Amino acid sequence: MNDEWLKRWDDRYDVEEYAFGKEPNIYFRQELSLLKPGKILLAAEGEGRNAVYAANKGWEVMAFDISAEGKKKALQLAEEYDVKINYKVGELPELDIEEESFDVVALIYAHFPATIKSEYHQLLNKLLKKGGFIIFEAFSKKHLEYRLANEKVGGPKDIESLFSIEELKNDFKDFDLQVLKEELIELNEGKYHVGTGSVIRLTGMKK
Repeated sequence: MNDEWLKRWDDRYDVEEYAFGKEPNIYFRQELSLLKPGKILLAAEGEGRNAVYAANKGWEVMAFDISAEGKKKALQLAEEYDVKINYKVGELPELDIEEESFDVVALIYAHFPATIKSEYHQLLNKLLKKGGFIIFEAFSKKHLEYRLANEKVGGPKDIESLFSIEELKNDFKDFDLQVLKEELIELNEGKYHVGTGSVIRLTGMKK
């Protein structure tokens, strides 16, 4: 990932306000409530809203992001809720995370650059135990028209960084996909996810 990409996220998080709010993502909260607490990894976790929520529900939490400013905000939020999270800063291949060590991997708006997103999905799959779960929500390729109509809804501006159902089926082909749907939702997450957006939601169990 280039310096410009890193600077974008550091700049976004280097303010007092939480870019996407302090509350967890609705789909993440819903799917997590169906599972018995264990070890969870949150990818591209930014300011920590989902990690802190999971920790508050009894999960042993690891998170990662490229932004040190994101980590700073996440640890601040964890302190506010009196929970502990293990937060790593860096690019996934360099983080030396043990394979098959998590019960859940969550990707909530983890829009990695188009050139590496499928590679990162494969790496994350290896970190999950057999029988473990992926929880995923991100913008679909159809979202671009909603992004153009309303910048406040957020999301990538290039279609290559958005997702299709076919792409996700391929990336998570070793999973029993219990949920895989594309739908329009109303987002109200902080300052940068506000309005109608087209998303894909996926929950799958590793075979």
